[in-house]
Amino acid sequence: MIVSMQDKGEALLSKCSKGFKSLVRRKQVDSVHVRREGHQLARKLTALDLTAIGVGTTIGAGVYVLVGTVAREHTGPALTVSFLIAGLAAALSAFCYAELASRCPSAGSAYHYTYICIGESVAWLIGWSLILEYTIGGAAIARGISPNIALFLGGEGNLPAFLVRHTIPQLGVVVDPCAAILVLIVMFLLCAGIKESSLVQTIVTTVNVCAMLFIIVAGGYLACKTGWVGYELHGGFFPFGLNGMLAGSAIVFFSYIGFDAVTGAAEETKRPLRDLPLGIGMTLTLCCILYMLVSVVIVGLVPYYALNPDTPISSAFSANGMQWAAYIVTAGAVTALCASLMGSLLPQPRLLMAMARDGLLPAFFSDISTRTHVPVKSTVTTGMLAAVLAFFMDVSELSGMVSVGTLLAFTVVAISILILRYAPPEEVPLPSSLQQFIDSVRKQLDDDSQSMERKEFNDVDIVEQSPSQSDHGEASIQYPLIEKQFSEGNQDKQNPQRRRNIAVWNIALFCIGVLVLTSAASAEYLPSLVRFSLGTVGAAILLCSLVVLACLNQDEARHSFGHTGGFLCPFVPFLPAACILINAYLLMSLGVGTWIRVSIWLIMGALVYISYGWRHSSLTNAVYVPMAYLDHIYRASSSHQV
Repeated sequence: MIVSMQDKGEALLSKCSKGFKSLVRRKQVDSVHVRREGHQLARKLTALDLTAIGVGTTIGAGVYVLVGTVAREHTGPALTVSFLIAGLAAALSAFCYAELASRCPSAGSAYHYTYICIGESVAWLIGWSLILEYTIGGAAIARGISPNIALFLGGEGNLPAFLVRHTIPQLGVVVDPCAAILVLIVMFLLCAGIKESSLVQTIVTTVNVCAMLFIIVAGGYLACKTGWVGYELHGGFFPFGLNGMLAGSAIVFFSYIGFDAVTGAAEETKRPLRDLPLGIGMTLTLCCILYMLVSVVIVGLVPYYALNPDTPISSAFSANGMQWAAYIVTAGAVTALCASLMGSLLPQPRLLMAMARDGLLPAFFSDISTRTHVPVKSTVTTGMLAAVLAFFMDVSELSGMVSVGTLLAFTVVAISILILRYAPPEEVPLPSSLQQFIDSVRKQLDDDSQSMERKEFNDVDIVEQSPSQSDHGEASIQYPLIEKQFSEGNQDKQNPQRRRNIAVWNIALFCIGVLVLTSAASAEYLPSLVRFSLGTVGAAILLCSLVVLACLNQDEARHSFGHTGGFLCPFVPFLPAACILINAYLLMSLGVGTWIRVSIWLIMGALVYISYGWRHSSLTNAVYVPMAYLDHIYRASSSHQV
């Protein structure tokens, strides 16, 4: 009876262990070894195309509104500094994205990187969060276009009747046909092909940038004529102090969200190792410069307290006798929204395709058109869903959920950089169909290893025959070089694994410290003493783990991880650590209501994963082999096929 209970307990423990391992299983980096039958996207994009996609997605109409609200309530004339600090904070994530994009240039962006470096369950949650971000983000952008089009035409009365918003009396729902039609137009454009859609994106983005250049040049000219009155105030450059300027940076940080759309098109880039980092860097640099120049002009043209919070740029020009400039500003806002809509709908089909390839979603989403070389089925599905949401729902109150997906992605990408540098995957999954080649190569390499060990043993056999072998000290004196070789060999085998274990534990402790510190900083409802105590504990854990990571040597296996020769993130571990800390603080500051809604979505995602993704994952029957065996196995399988 006791033996039977022990067997059941061991079986249950084995099942639990197997289930946990399946949650953290990691997939292989897509490389020359991975060949997909019928799943190839067309590589047609250059660095310029990627920059147009990134700039178009990043510069939305938010900048046309944010400059007024943030300047009036938080920064005053220091708005430019807030944009600079926010740009530097966004650059931390951009550096991390640039390395992973060049090492792992495949569709899926943050989902793909997380799957490779952290594990399947976390990758699923990131992918599920990004689905929410792209869907709600696209619908919200589309709902914002129709009012700007009406404003450009002189009012809603000038819109065609079938495009005007109207209310369904029985339901009390305001429907927006114009928003739905715009989403469908973008959907059909994306189905036409990546080069065609990127060309349109480039044209629309160029118009948007030209509108911003007009604001900068014309506004600067007016400000020079009026004497830059916005900077001649009694409150000085920082009327709200340093805290106000930093609070403004946290708000305008979200105007930089969108550069990660560049990595969504990684599999369609001609030269990903060069073009992806270049596209990310050019996107962020250009956006930061434009934001700063616009803010310099606007807060100098009109005193910050006189800015209109809804139409700050148009009202600033109108106050200086240039009412006609409102048409150019509105045209810039419309084109900015159209470019953002295209940038929001572009990555989602590729994300669904990547998740379907891995078996976490039905294979329906992984189909690629043989004519246009784009995932048409995924594009149509996401486009129709976004069009329905844009038609029936005012999703502006759900816009905070968009930020959660992006900030979660930024955070796990930075964590992935730490894992890549200090504890990269030692094993890779291979399909069970290669089992015979795996066994053959493993046996051959094990035999070679044993032969090498016997040879080394025979070479130093004189040590065993020496009469002084019983005394370790005497042996080391008589044969110092042999003794040193043995000791160094044992250390080389033990130290790397020990260093990896220390690194993994300290990465985990660092994340815990960040979570405790940011939770204490944002929990204003707690007593000050409790917040201070929790913050102190979190900061201590954070700093200690970061110091240990800084003292550890980075793993040598990082050099052969993925595609080598691309961009390398500098200042590791400090730069990724700062990225994690900033993004975690912004996540904690989003509010309880937002987190409740996001939690409901994540719980739904967990149920979908348990009921479908976990069971159909392509890694379910995979065989994990050491990285050193990989080339030998593929060589053996290739020679067998020949």
